[in-house]
Amino acid sequence: MLKTAAKAGGLADRFRRVRATSAELAVGLSPEDQVVQSMPDASPVKWHLAHTTWFFETFLLSPNLPGYRPFDPAFGYLFNSYYEAVGARHPRPRRGLVTRPGVAEVAAYRDHVDAAMLTLLERGDAERLAPLVTLGLAHEEQHQELILMDLLHLFSCNPVAPAYRPYRPALRGPAHEGRWIAVDGGIVAVGHDREGGGEGFAFDNEGPRHEVLLRPFRLFSRAVTNGEWLAFVEDGGYRNPALWLSDGWATVNAEGWEAPAYWRRGEDSGWREFTLLGEHPLDEDAPVCHIGFYEADAFARWAGKRLPTEAEWETAAGTVLGSGLSPTGNTLGSGLLRPVAAARGDGLVQMFGDVWEWTASAYSGYPGFRPAAGAVGEYNGKFMANQYVLRGGCCATPDGHVRATYRNFFYPHQRWMFSGVRLAEDA
Repeated sequence: MLKTAAKAGGLADRFRRVRATSAELAVGLSPEDQVVQSMPDASPVKWHLAHTTWFFETFLLSPNLPGYRPFDPAFGYLFNSYYEAVGARHPRPRRGLVTRPGVAEVAAYRDHVDAAMLTLLERGDAERLAPLVTLGLAHEEQHQELILMDLLHLFSCNPVAPAYRPYRPALRGPAHEGRWIAVDGGIVAVGHDREGGGEGFAFDNEGPRHEVLLRPFRLFSRAVTNGEWLAFVEDGGYRNPALWLSDGWATVNAEGWEAPAYWRRGEDSGWREFTLLGEHPLDEDAPVCHIGFYEADAFARWAGKRLPTEAEWETAAGTVLGSGLSPTGNTLGSGLLRPVAAARGDGLVQMFGDVWEWTASAYSGYPGFRPAAGAVGEYNGKFMANQYVLRGGCCATPDGHVRATYRNFFYPHQRWMFSGVRLAEDA
């Protein structure tokens, strides 16, 4: 009984911390900041705060807490994202039109659900519900990163270039010049061993663990920098169709791309970059950020290299972590809110944090993958088409959220996320 109570208490503490972090991300934002939707792929801050609350109300409180009454029955329609099994939902591109409920009412909704969840976690069945609560917390951490992605896009549309947070300089030494790191090939195991009792939480798309055959390869020790990408721009990389996949070249022309998202030409001072900290001169030593798969693939071809597969990336990351080590890097807890130049070091650096790294791997299920039963099975499996995998986390990813097996995924033309690239080559 004491062991169960301790587990329940630990889960309740984690619930409080994760929920508090989401609220903290909205501190300093006006109601207007929180209601606007800048493009169909983005969502208002208010919607993120309400949707993560809807998750706990829908999947945990309503079925498991006797006598629980939903805060507002209309919220089930307004704040469902894509769970078809749950019911109808408000169209995603029109989330910014939902001016009511307001920010204060969404805050009250969060308080209502938080109080009920803590009551639920104090009951004797907390251990039974722990896997679903943990999924809900991981889901909320994903939306914390989405809040920052969507805010950056929103503020970039504002002519006055507002800053989300004050600029904070990063401590830095000499730039990491980079070198090629050899990784042995062979039959290697990748993926999380969820079914076999692997340690820690993992999403269903991270397993089953399985074996793949890798040829020996080399991975560059750090991510591609802004300075290296600037050379690609100045060499006409965005004007050379020979470098691009057909769909990529069509996208470049349709969208008028000439540089990564949020790069801006200064009138007299060269390229500048818009960030969560406002607009600043381009830091040529920092990792390039906000590029799509099409751009990453074209750059690799221009450089005479290639993108790593996700199995190669994960295998290399395993050599960084060693046995039992947790991933660390420039993630949300650093407070920098932007990628920064790699510090000098031996071997591979920046594998975790700074920027998500595009891989050459299409997002699909591993051998033997089966989505979970019920509505929560819609979480990942239904999106396994026409997207590519990214690895490693970024400067907006909550601390402790990513693993070597973590699979992020986006469409090849998307680039409002904190995405970059690391090069690979055959040995």
